[in-house]
Amino acid sequence: MRIDIKRGDEFQEFKVPFKSATLLKALYHIKSYIDQSLTFDANCRYGVCGTCAVRVNGREVLACSHKIVDGDVVEPLRNHKVQRDLKVARDVGRDLKRVRGWIDSIEDIETISDGNIVKLEKQSDCILCSSCYSACPIFEVNVDFIAPFAFTRAYRYLLDVREGDKRGKIDSIQQNGVWDCTLCGACSEACPQNIDIKSDILMLRSESSRFGYFDPNFNLMSF
Repeated sequence: MRIDIKRGDEFQEFKVPFKSATLLKALYHIKSYIDQSLTFDANCRYGVCGTCAVRVNGREVLACSHKIVDGDVVEPLRNHKVQRDLKVARDVGRDLKRVRGWIDSIEDIETISDGNIVKLEKQSDCILCSSCYSACPIFEVNVDFIAPFAFTRAYRYLLDVREGDKRGKIDSIQQNGVWDCTLCGACSEACPQNIDIKSDILMLRSESSRFGYFDPNFNLMSF
């Protein structure tokens, strides 16, 4: 089976002796038996850590979950600095800091109901793989845009009954934030955890309106 891997500005063809295997297994085989210089990221191998995210045939996937087919074209994630081959520099902490992705001010809550916990489950599933960051077309024109996964994290803590500074969360997502999103849905399609990030952004827009914010582009529209 043949796969083409982007290395620098060119693609290199490799043949692996598997009829059915994950991309990660193929990458380890190449590194062990064909080219030890091949560089990529991996950790848990079970789709939990998100470290092995790459692009295959133009779509973001986890290498540990993707089953290779003959002729697969493998590239590093977009919108990241490529360190070497498929390894990119991820700085998820930068965007989480921008949206204050944690509890800022704890409300005095004696108990958290099961219903409250259920509300947080889907957003808490984010594994910070940066697939949504890679898929987002906005970074081609605005490198300062907040990474999509950070919106999901902001919404997760906005829903948390223990958060006492919801205004602070909303204030943090306005500049290069929720109103700059085109709502194309590419982030939702790329998410391996099936988190609907586009929906989270829409909910954040709604919450922003409750706090007195509105789409700054509205005044530029002609009727």
